[in-house]
Amino acid sequence: MARTPQAAQSVSIPPATPPGSHPKPPARGERSPGVKLVIAVLIAVALMVPLLMVYGLLWDRQQQAQTAQASIGQGWGGQQTIAGPVIVIPYLATETQTVTENGRDVTRTVNLIRNLYLSPQTNKAEVTIKPEKRRKAIYDTVVYESQIAGSADFVLPADIARYGVTREALMLDRAEVRLGVSDARGLVDGNSLTVDGTPLALQPGKGLLSTGNSGTFAFVDWSAGAPMKVDYKIGVRGLGDFKLIPRGVDTRWTVKSTWPNPSFGGDFLPAKRNVTEGGFTATYAIPNLALGQAQVLTGDLSPPVSTSYGGGGRDYMEPVAVEATTATGSGPEASGGTAKAVAISLIEPVDLYSQVDRSIKYGFLFIGFTFVAFLMFDVIAGAKVAAAEYLLTGVALVLFFVLLLAFAEVIGFMPAYLLASAAIIGLLAFYSAAVLKSWKRARFLAAMLIGLYALLYVLLNLEAYSLLIGSVLMFFALAGVMYMTRNIDWGGLGKKDEVVAA
Repeated sequence: MARTPQAAQSVSIPPATPPGSHPKPPARGERSPGVKLVIAVLIAVALMVPLLMVYGLLWDRQQQAQTAQASIGQGWGGQQTIAGPVIVIPYLATETQTVTENGRDVTRTVNLIRNLYLSPQTNKAEVTIKPEKRRKAIYDTVVYESQIAGSADFVLPADIARYGVTREALMLDRAEVRLGVSDARGLVDGNSLTVDGTPLALQPGKGLLSTGNSGTFAFVDWSAGAPMKVDYKIGVRGLGDFKLIPRGVDTRWTVKSTWPNPSFGGDFLPAKRNVTEGGFTATYAIPNLALGQAQVLTGDLSPPVSTSYGGGGRDYMEPVAVEATTATGSGPEASGGTAKAVAISLIEPVDLYSQVDRSIKYGFLFIGFTFVAFLMFDVIAGAKVAAAEYLLTGVALVLFFVLLLAFAEVIGFMPAYLLASAAIIGLLAFYSAAVLKSWKRARFLAAMLIGLYALLYVLLNLEAYSLLIGSVLMFFALAGVMYMTRNIDWGGLGKKDEVVAA
């Protein structure tokens, strides 16, 4: 029987692996756009940590600047509060006291010497503030020397008994004219005080409670009780806010300075003001009805309530209220209420620390826009961007704020802003050209960053409308991203196609 030949079977033989080589691993599937989005968001959130560290650095530099300003104030004079003049008249008061002796309550009558505080009928003064810049290391601060020349008229009220003090109880021969100066270290030479044309010797200490009992005074014999005119000249140096405390039935001040950027605050604003590039003039007219204080008080006024006078953004020590005692030191006297004050601050036109602080608040905006651009190039144009490249780009954007702070302390805010933004834009343009494999895409990213930094600078200078402009631009940016990604299958790309059997 003849054999029927069997059909030959084809057998595929895999090629031999060359010696010393390793088989290639299977190719990994491409990440879906959704996964890429999650990675970009997580890295952006992680970059908030170094952004917060920049906030800490800014706070530390602010503290160092304030320390430098305080050291200047140690030898020059700190924030100044001026009050007065006020006539202080000791008077004899009778007081009934109940004490416990041998287990029994004993009532006794004692005579005390207390103080009566008489405010002027009218108080008019011309105030001239001469500003000067002082530097310590890299920190600048504005100091001033103020000259106050005024005249006050005092009248002893005929109905003084209405205030619980008889005229016979007043020790008019021991009266004092007091001027309050919160930081007496700032007093300069040339201070004087005259009563009805007669010069009186100024004594240290015994100011007013509203200035922490710091200041100067002069003894005056007012036994006649006739109307008295007090002329005074006070020169004082200080830094920060300059405060004036009105006392009297009618107070009128005219304040002049060559500083072109004043800030007016406190309990009363100027009745008239004129601010030019050559300085400012402010006129105050404060009646006693607005003060809400009696002309005669049996207790002195406590320091004014601390408020953010001047708008300079700095914190300074308020006058410390030292408890006033009777003339014999037998006990505390009653408070006459709380003083009110006007304040003038010689502010810098641009506070670099507040500007940098506001800039950092937009840091996440820069990171978000740049990451969105990278993500669009990745999922739409096919340029693969690794997680490390997102991270390095984000670190560069955070570094901008560090450079801005460092340069601003030396060369000012605007030059620092231009220098820091140019450095970061150039760095990211070259880096993105390598990451995105295209100089055209890199130029687009650089143009976007230029627009963002220009927008940020505009927002920093338009403080009142920054929220409105920023929110509108964010809306249009989000709308643009939604439009460009409307056809993207966020969960489908990178997956294998499923074969459906017919």
